[in-house]
Amino acid sequence: QVQLVESGGGSVQTGGSLRLSCAAPEATYSNNCIAWFRQAPGKAREAVANFYTGGGTTWYADSVKGRFTMSQDNAKNTVFLQMSSLKPEDTAMYYCSAAVRLVDLPSRCAFAPTEFEYEFWGQGTQVSVSS
Repeated sequence: QVQLVESGGGSVQTGGSLRLSCAAPEATYSNNCIAWFRQAPGKAREAVANFYTGGGTTWYADSVKGRFTMSQDNAKNTVFLQMSSLKPEDTAMYYCSAAVRLVDLPSRCAFAPTEFEYEFWGQGTQVSVSS
């Protein structure tokens, strides 16, 4: 059962920007780790960003650091991924996910997420960046 709903993907040119949204049920959203992953065709899924919805440090993959920013709207149980200075290598399906059973919250959310520990996933939203 889909718990998270992503939106905001699209096609842009190199250097462009997009903002992805991920809406979650309150129980999934509140005081848990929510992460963004992406998967390009023919490649393994990789983590992009991770944070604790109760506040704290955000982890970013080196490939997106300085270009992508996670934020949140607690009133809407929604997290965002603002993507700027997009490159063709950012082309992928982007997924948000939530981990609700981690035993070492919130500190764990400040590190790279481990995919199998994230129980809830969205359906994904496609981002395409042309050169």
